[in-house]
Formats: sequence, C-alpha cells, structure tokens
Amino acid sequence: MSWLNQIIAVTNMNLRTVLDRSGSSLVVVIGIAGSVAVMVSLLAMAQGLNSTIASTGEDDRALILREGSDSELSSGISMQDINIIENSPGILEFDEEPMVAAEIFTIIDLKKKGTEETSNLPLRGVEEMSFKIRPEFEIIEGVNFQPGTGQVIVGKGAADQYQGLEVGNEIDIRNSKWKVVGIFSTQGDVHESEVWADLTYTQGAFRRGASASVAIVRLENNESLDQLGIFVENDPRLKLKVERESDFFNSQSSGASSVINAFGYTVAVIMAIGALFAALNTMYSAVSTRLVEIGTLRAIGFQGSSVLFALMLESMILALFGGLLGSGIAYLVFNGYTVSTLAGGSFSQTSFAFAVTGDIIRQGLILALVVGTFGGILPAWKASKQDITEALRSI
Repeated sequence: MSWLNQIIAVTNMNLRTVLDRSGSSLVVVIGIAGSVAVMVSLLAMAQGLNSTIASTGEDDRALILREGSDSELSSGISMQDINIIENSPGILEFDEEPMVAAEIFTIIDLKKKGTEETSNLPLRGVEEMSFKIRPEFEIIEGVNFQPGTGQVIVGKGAADQYQGLEVGNEIDIRNSKWKVVGIFSTQGDVHESEVWADLTYTQGAFRRGASASVAIVRLENNESLDQLGIFVENDPRLKLKVERESDFFNSQSSGASSVINAFGYTVAVIMAIGALFAALNTMYSAVSTRLVEIGTLRAIGFQGSSVLFALMLESMILALFGGLLGSGIAYLVFNGYTVSTLAGGSFSQTSFAFAVTGDIIRQGLILALVVGTFGGILPAWKASKQDITEALRSI
C-alpha cells in the first residue's frame, strides 16, 4: 500500500471512531469555536466601524478646515472665508452657483436607549447646498427641516440608538426645544449617526456668529483638488487647508478600527492558547487509548510517517469543525447587529453594523487550523515513534 493510501486508511479509521471519543473531541471543537467566535466578532466590529466611516468620503468632494486642525470639531472657518473660496477654480456649479457649503459640527448630549446616562451625539448645521453636494442624502421618514427654524432631521443610525428621536418629538438643545421632523439616510455612512439642523439657526443657538466649522466642496472632477488647494493655500487672507473627503474620513477611521483589531487578535490568541492545550490533551488521550491499533498498523507495514500525518489530519479536521462552528455563531449572532461607539477625532458616538465578511471568516479558519496543527503535532509525533513491541504488549 502506498504512503498516501496508508494516510487515507488511518485517517478513515480515526474519523470512524470519533463518536466513540465524542466527549474529548467536543472539548477541542468547542474550545476552538469559542476562540474563533470571539476573534471573528471583534474583527467584524472593526470592519463595520471602518466601513461606515470610510464610506463617507467621496473623491470628488473636498473638506476645507482650519490650518493645523485634524477634525471637524477642532476646526473653524469664517463666512467671509467661504465667500473667498467660492471664487476658486475647480469647483462644480449648480444653477450657476458654486457648490460650496459652510457647516457647523458640534456635540449635544442625549440619552442612549436603555440607559439613563447621556452620550455625545454630533449635531451638524447645514445649508441648502449641503444636500445638493451629497446626492446620497434621502429623507426616509417625515420631511426636511424648514430653514431658519428650530427643526432637525435625524440620521437613521442615531434614531436607532438614542431616545426621543422619533418624528414629532422635541429634544432639548441649548435650553430650547428643537423639533424632530424627519429621519434621513446617507447610504450607511457616518452622517447617519448625526442630527442635522439649519446652519443659520445653529449659529445663533451656539453663539457662533458668522462662522462655521468646515466648508464642503463638490469638485468638477477628481483632479480638481489640486486647483482648489493651490488657490486656498496660497491666498494670504486664508489660513486654511484642503483635504479630499475620502482621505479625511479614511484617516478618521484608522485609529478606532486599529485598536479594535488589536484587541480582537489579542483576545483570540489568549483563548487559542487555551484551546491548544485542550487539543494537546485530547490528542494525547486519543493516542494512549489506541496504542494497540497503532502497534498493529506498524506491525503490518504501515509507516510511522503515515500514522503521524493521519493523526495530524484528525486534529486539523476537528479544529476546522470548531472554526466553522465559531464563524457560524458569530455570523448568525452579530452580522448586521447595530451598535455605536466613540469615534476618533469627533469624540462622539458613531452608529454602525457589525460586518462578518468572507475575509474575516477566512482568518478565523486559519486560526483554527493553526491551533489544530500545533495541537496535533506532538501527540502524532509520539505515536509515530511508538515502539511496536511495547504497543502490542498493551493488548
């Protein structure tokens, strides 16, 4: 019998007896499933947060911020600066008006659902042009706010996570009542975690005078950023910088998702070490209870290497089942599950959905196979080197 056929034969024999060793086998499967489920869940959290923030940016839009600021919250720009920017080349026009909008980005406190404590929620004061610059914007319930009034519209992510943001309710902002008149969607990006209101009314309520946080610009094309940047950064009246919107939000997403990724890998490795010892214990037990079988196989001509590879395959197959189980549990429980967390830069809550992707599941299965390989190699090596005479004496 060839070496490969020997491996197949021993593997088949081992798998047929798995049910007889169901207790110890389940220890391996469940231990690895737990490690994989934790890692997949945390990576899905990071992926969901990263996708939500990064999907906000478009290459044909630009943000103009105060020089030296790294977030909308820390930026400031005067309405006089906006008037200067409108004369820049490279800006797309709508009805013969440059597509430039001043926006205020600030924070309000509201209670999250199921809690009595308040959390930071972004409030964005916008102009009519803000909606034209963002074609992905859509009112999905109620109506848009009336300019010059204390009406607000709420992103569907914020409406899901915070109390009192249903259409028709009033919320307290700056010691006054602001009425929720609509809920909007922006195709799943970070703006769905915000409350939007009229810019002029927001300026008055927050005592901002003739100023805003940022300006958002719709470019003529993706290459127009350089024209806009040269104009803004070379004008001695302006102390501003230009950043492509996609680049800005990619940088905002990298910090938080990196921390979650690192935490996910760390926890998964710690749990995987526990699963590894469980696998070692199980495979050593399997070897000790099958010394007669192994000795008989060796006596009739089976090579030690074929026994080694067959036992390693058994360990890896059990680990693979554990990996599939853990990935399946994580997918069923968490994929699409909506939560909110503190986003870097804005110091406010961002709503997002867990995303269990194929790549994350692949990483989980790799972890399972690594545990299965290292959990099986030492017991398999011991079995392959077992003295034939000693094994047969245990009959």
